[in-house]
Amino acid sequence: MNSPNPVDFGKVAVLMGGFSAERDISLMSGQGVLQALRAQGVDAHAFDPAERGLDELKRDGFTRCFIALHGRFGEDGTVQGALELLGIPYTGSGVMASSIAIDKVMTKRLLLAEGLPTPRYALLRRGVYTRAEVEAIPDALGLPLIVKPAREGSSLGLSKVTERAGMTAAIALAAKMDADILCEQFIQGDEVTCPVLGTGEHAHALPVIRIVAPEGNYDYENKYFTDTTQYLVPCGLPEGEEAAIQALVLQAFRTLGCRGWARADVMIDQATRQPYLLEINTSPGMTGHSLVPMSARATGMAYEALCLEVLRTARLDQPHHSPTVI
Repeated sequence: MNSPNPVDFGKVAVLMGGFSAERDISLMSGQGVLQALRAQGVDAHAFDPAERGLDELKRDGFTRCFIALHGRFGEDGTVQGALELLGIPYTGSGVMASSIAIDKVMTKRLLLAEGLPTPRYALLRRGVYTRAEVEAIPDALGLPLIVKPAREGSSLGLSKVTERAGMTAAIALAAKMDADILCEQFIQGDEVTCPVLGTGEHAHALPVIRIVAPEGNYDYENKYFTDTTQYLVPCGLPEGEEAAIQALVLQAFRTLGCRGWARADVMIDQATRQPYLLEINTSPGMTGHSLVPMSARATGMAYEALCLEVLRTARLDQPHHSPTVI
């Protein structure tokens, strides 16, 4: 693969910040990407959609966007659709894959339809579920179980419920962030994550990272603001398991129609060693604690080179053509 000439990218907007609950993390990701691209000679500029209208991208002559937005209005197909209309190529997945992957329930439905393993689940809708439905969930999924909003990232609104009495508070917390509340079977075992780079037949999985969080609690704080979580690369899994997880993640990436880059989170059942797909992040974090740069570094790819490679994959779902005049 030839190294791209930074000048060929033209004027690049690094989209960061935005309107989601993950705004602060997005600003951290975006600043890292911005500095990395500028350090390599790319004409890159910060652009916060919460402060400027997207129409300014066209007006100001931007030719490509690096999406460092996380969560809603950045990772869910909405900004991707706007960029399609503007005709400005962007990094990451297109409109459909982005909108499916942000929704953990829709992702599960697609994975299950393709025979890919994901934990069992129940869906509650805010304001319309009954007490009987809530009481039936621990019977169906077992305890402990996980309760989380269907369309949030960074473990926001997530609870681990260890006894029936905890269901009400966990559901209320998730319901503050989303109308759809996902209750999910808890898989006891190793927590791992695996990034993917590339598109179609050129997509390839990077090394698997095994995550060892304090007391197994890989929450928002331990993801971004503490140094007590351990990230193991090489992951130290039994021989053959890492390759099997990479193959599974790549299959999920293609099943959802993802492109450019993404990161899949996986739990491995400690008893059976069966991996279970939890979700796919189509605009992964790029902070100092983030996992895609960590995995890429294990292959010898520096943060700056990773940013340039992701930018190189920027494209449109539907390249613009001049309309036919009749």
